[in-house]
Amino acid sequence: MIDNERVRFPKLKPAEPQGTHLLAVERQNASFKPEELSVYMHGQQYLDARESILDVLQNDPILGDKSQRYYQARDQRFDRAMLNAKRFAELIREHKWNADDVLIADMLIDEPNQFRLHRSMFMPTIANQGTEEQKEFFLRPAEKYQIIGCYAQTELGHGSNVQGLETTATYDPSTQSFILHSPTLTAAKWWIGGLGKAATHACVMARLITQGKDHGPHPFIVQIRSLEDHRPRNGVTVGDIGPKFGFNTVDNGFVMFDNYKIPHISMLAKYSQVVKATGEYVKPPNAKLSYGTMVFVRANIVMESRYVLARAATVAVRYAAVRSQFVDAANPKKLEGTSRTVETPVIDYNMVQYRLFPVIAQAYACFFTGKEMYRMYNENQDRMAQGDFSFLADLHATSSGLKSLTTTISLAAIEQCRRACGGHGYSMFSGLGNFYQDYLPKVTWEGDNYILTQQTARYLGKTFRSVAASKGDEQRTTFSERYIQDYMSNPGARCPAQSAADFLNPEIILSAYRFRAAQMIETFVRKTDQENRTFNSMLVLVYQISRAHCQLFIVSNFLAAVFPGPTQKELPKEVLSVLRTMALLYALYTMEEELADFLCSQYISSEQATMIKEQVVQLLGKVRPDAVALVDAFGLPDYQLNSALGNSKGEVYEQMTAMAEMEPLNHRAVHESYEEIIKPFVHAGKHLWKRDSKGIARL
Repeated sequence: MIDNERVRFPKLKPAEPQGTHLLAVERQNASFKPEELSVYMHGQQYLDARESILDVLQNDPILGDKSQRYYQARDQRFDRAMLNAKRFAELIREHKWNADDVLIADMLIDEPNQFRLHRSMFMPTIANQGTEEQKEFFLRPAEKYQIIGCYAQTELGHGSNVQGLETTATYDPSTQSFILHSPTLTAAKWWIGGLGKAATHACVMARLITQGKDHGPHPFIVQIRSLEDHRPRNGVTVGDIGPKFGFNTVDNGFVMFDNYKIPHISMLAKYSQVVKATGEYVKPPNAKLSYGTMVFVRANIVMESRYVLARAATVAVRYAAVRSQFVDAANPKKLEGTSRTVETPVIDYNMVQYRLFPVIAQAYACFFTGKEMYRMYNENQDRMAQGDFSFLADLHATSSGLKSLTTTISLAAIEQCRRACGGHGYSMFSGLGNFYQDYLPKVTWEGDNYILTQQTARYLGKTFRSVAASKGDEQRTTFSERYIQDYMSNPGARCPAQSAADFLNPEIILSAYRFRAAQMIETFVRKTDQENRTFNSMLVLVYQISRAHCQLFIVSNFLAAVFPGPTQKELPKEVLSVLRTMALLYALYTMEEELADFLCSQYISSEQATMIKEQVVQLLGKVRPDAVALVDAFGLPDYQLNSALGNSKGEVYEQMTAMAEMEPLNHRAVHESYEEIIKPFVHAGKHLWKRDSKGIARL
């Protein structure tokens, strides 16, 4: 229908039953109240803060409007993101938001901007690795946005191999300064978020060279651009790296240095120093102190994966409850109050449940694992403050593997949910397209997902040798040591399950996970120590070991959180029951995905593998009545989702058509290219036209 020069849809309703009614029925039939689960997971204080911040953002004239995101080119999105970044910084100051509030707001805004790395990497690095003098000199102005920073580690030729970085910082005692230099093209810092156009400063990781000795990469705070006119400083070449697969609201940049002089105060010196007068290098008290920061960053990534999984599941599950396809001949549904047969909501199809419900379970699993990672991080920080570094290596190895595993499953889940949305999942209006593109870099930054697993497997091999050498005489304290020691005490154990129902026993599940991981580690150690296999020849096994270890860690934390779980006073029994179902579904679905490993360990028999498969399908049916309530409990507002398919009211088709009307190509009924492109072709056959009784020209 054409209204003047704009394309508009007629004001019609979708076919019955309406999406609003279908979602209302789903919520009415749930066995628990999602609000109670939300409060248990997040706490009322967090929920109140989120609601308050959401109200500010939705009513803000700049940040409140997300309507144009799906239609803009990169330059337009970048310009808009700069406005958003400025306004966000202003709101932080106006409302005195703390660090937790900023994280909530950033999640709700849901678009990376040029100041994100300033807050999440630049300032925390100074806070954690700078002296008090350096905090005063760099951090205080950064907090007021008087300088804008980024984190420049990755180079054109080196990413995960930090030790291979080429940029050098050579100390000159005569001038008491460092000479920053990029000796080759591949030494160019590359992929640095916020550097392309916004940053005035960068935390540059460069090889420290002093008194003729190379001490490896160290952090330096470096001014990149003039504070007067923002032009690059002499000796600095800086710019944007160009368009990317996603993340195009951020100016990922490059920088090279040509014997660029920076002052002595530039090297962050909380842990290691260069004596100003002599250039003598003072080593840190413990070489692994920086691991604490990496553990914290990776704990954040694990917790963020919970949100990623929750968001993808929310969109797909709500749409699956509204979207109807085909009539189920075995169980035909009638339109309420009529005798008319209606199509079946796709959420009732077993295969759709198999694709979507495990994603919900993964979201809850990552939530409880993220909480445990924060707890372990804080405990380890307290221990290190007292000089106890015994937990650090185990925590670092597990956090490395978890970063790899959780980002991998999260990215796969977004795509799984998008596909489960059918053809409409391909539309940007699903809210999953940009989301997938912007999350995609997580599998390579903060450590490539395959490289990181090598750290985990190396540590586990070392731990296995240590436990074996002690012959079980020592009392082991870390998570890894305990399950390896259990395995060594009974290496010939076999799964005792006799029926599918036995796999609802948490201890039977955990025993299988422990045995599988420990047996794989033993194989790795044997091949290395006795068969003289090279590490490179076993990288596939190395990856599988890390995956097995981290899956065990997640399953252990999830099951421990809900079996026996909170008391009735803390959590209604209906909520606890559905959380137990989620934990069992996560554990058994993951076992099914990894059955080859479990079978190879010989702990699980082929008959028991069939039982696991049967139990997974039975659990899907148990989840079905609660599926919509389970995603509602995540509490993700429509402002954040920006999705027609995941609309909380179920107004899917109304939203899809309204968003299509906003497409710039529909702002005029006839495109401006018509006169030059279409008309010459069409009018070339004008002599063939005839006018009908209404005067309309037709062939």
